[in-house]
Order: sequence, then C-alpha cells, then structure tokens
Amino acid sequence: MTWPDNGASAAARQQMAAALTGGRVSEWTEAFAAIPRHVFVPRFYQQDSTGAWQSLTWGDPGYLESIYSDEALTTQLDDQGVPTSSSSQPSVMLRMLEALDVEEGHQVLELGTGTGYNAALLSHRVGDKSVTSVDIDYELVKAAGDHLDTVGLRPFVACADGAQGWPDRAPYDRVIATVGLHSIPGPLLDQAAPGAVIVVPLGYGIVRVTVTEPGHASGRFLTPAYFMARRSNGVAPRFDEVAQQQPTDTSVPPGDLLDRLKFPASLAFPGYVSCSWKDPGGTLESVGLWTPDGSTATVHVSGAVRQCGPRRLWDVVEELAESFTGTPDLEDFQLTISPAGQVVSYGVGGGPSWALPATP
Repeated sequence: MTWPDNGASAAARQQMAAALTGGRVSEWTEAFAAIPRHVFVPRFYQQDSTGAWQSLTWGDPGYLESIYSDEALTTQLDDQGVPTSSSSQPSVMLRMLEALDVEEGHQVLELGTGTGYNAALLSHRVGDKSVTSVDIDYELVKAAGDHLDTVGLRPFVACADGAQGWPDRAPYDRVIATVGLHSIPGPLLDQAAPGAVIVVPLGYGIVRVTVTEPGHASGRFLTPAYFMARRSNGVAPRFDEVAQQQPTDTSVPPGDLLDRLKFPASLAFPGYVSCSWKDPGGTLESVGLWTPDGSTATVHVSGAVRQCGPRRLWDVVEELAESFTGTPDLEDFQLTISPAGQVVSYGVGGGPSWALPATP
C-alpha cells in the first residue's frame, strides 16, 4: 500500500482521531487514526473571498491541515459550480458510526459511497467483506473503488440508486446513509434483518431507529446535521413571481427559519431550501425559501411576507413558531415507522407530528 505522504499525515491522523473523541474511549479511534483521509480526498474545493471556487490538492498550502480538520470538504461541483458531493465532517461521521453500534460480523449497507472514506472506516472496523456501499454516481463509485484499493480495502461497491439498497447481499444488520433523505426508503427497511439498526440523515437531523419486526421500526433523533440531499429533480424558486405578490404581515422574525425552526421546518416541508440577504453591514435583511414543488416565499425583517406556488410556506412557519417557544431539542423528536407510513412526533403525546413523504 502506497500513497502520498511526507510523514506528517500519520501524525495529523492521530491528532484528529484524538481530538474527535476528546480523550474518551471510542471503538472508532483506531479507524480514524489508521485510514488516510487524504487518499479519499485527493482534491477538494473551497471558496475564496469573492465566492469563486478554488481547488486544493496534495502539496498546496493548507491542504493537509484542512484534510485532517473537523470540517466537511466539497469534493465535486457541477457545471454551474454547485456542490454535488462532499467528504462529511469527521465529528458527525463519528457520531453516526457510534450510533450504528456495529460489531464484527455484522453485515453493513451504506447508502452514498461518496469518496469511499466512510466505507473504509467501516471496513477497518468490521472487515471489508461485510460492507456493501451503493452510490448513484458512476464517477464517484469508480474513484472510491480506486481509493479503497489504494489502502488495501475491498468492500462491495456498486453504482445504483442507493434508495433501492442492494438486495443480493441482504439481510443487513446495520444500515447507514451519508446523503440527506426525506424519509427512510422502503427497500432499506425490507432488506434490514430483525433487530437491525438504521442511522440516516433526515431533514436537518440524524435519526437512529431499530427494526422491531418486518415493516416496523422506531427511534429518536440524535443531533443536528446537514448532508447533501439524495439527487432528485425539483422546480427552481420563483423569486420573480413572488416579488409581484401582495405582501402580508408576520410577527415571526425571518431569522427564526435559519435558527430555531430550521429542523422542524425540514419535517414540515421536506427538501426545502433557504437563502438570506444581508445589508452592506452584514445585518440580515430578508430570507427566501422554496420547496421542490416550486412554492416560494420571501420574508423581510419589517414583517412583509410574499408567497406563491402550491403551498403557502410561511404560513407553515408561523404554525411551527406557535408550537415551539424556544429551540426544540432534537432528542425530543421520535420517528415511528409502520406499514401505514412514517411519522415524526414531538414530545410525549399531544405534541405536533408530521407524516413523512415516501421516498420515490
């Protein structure tokens, strides 16, 4: 096994692994210290002061420091310069891997191969023959396979829609996703063994559920997080049309959507995207949000709201504001799955709940 190294990467890996666990004992410390992240991220992109993307690779100033920092790194851009893949923040990866509660001999399915780094960590922990990883992007899968081969690991990696799982190697004792989802895909539940643990990003949080019987699972949310969404088509925001709408008034500050209501909003309208505009001094002026069906809203700090499309999005935000007086704790949200559907509920009885859309 050979890869670019100047002696500094081994020390950087050890330092990162120790920093991630904060000195506590973790069964994943050895994996983070052993697997060279720079092999899986030979190039990443960061924005300069003008917002233009610049690439960094081995030998560039700051490359190694960024690779072994607790930062998510953009690894792929589309033709318009929009990020389409990334190497996740290591501390979030660690939290998810620990929540997976994986043991040697478990069969593990990963939705979203990406760079292959997470598959390498799993392979180091349980053995590469026990790991199946699926991604829809052929170029990513090919590169990940090369990266894994470089470090001497050969899990089963396939190019396919990860939401369909990989039935030929089922059942799986553990299932993990490294792409943002709106609900847990049915095929992943079907391919999970009784008692299997599933850990996935859902909305702006991470949920851990246990399969109790076929078609049934339940669990709680663990922590806030953002992962790039599973690729799908959506309608562009209609800001030109929304600007022509007659404004209404709101008492909910637009900044609430970016802060305390960010997670429940991701349950109320899955797949929403938000943006903000600031004045020259950096103070928030207004917020825009839209959903894949084209519904669009803008909210100014003055309280002026404009909305268009199939749903009045800010009306939903106002309902959320009435439900939560402060920032809700993610651990108070539960996910219950049955053949009737998937429902997220808040609190113990009587709290708000949301039926999640089925994953296509």
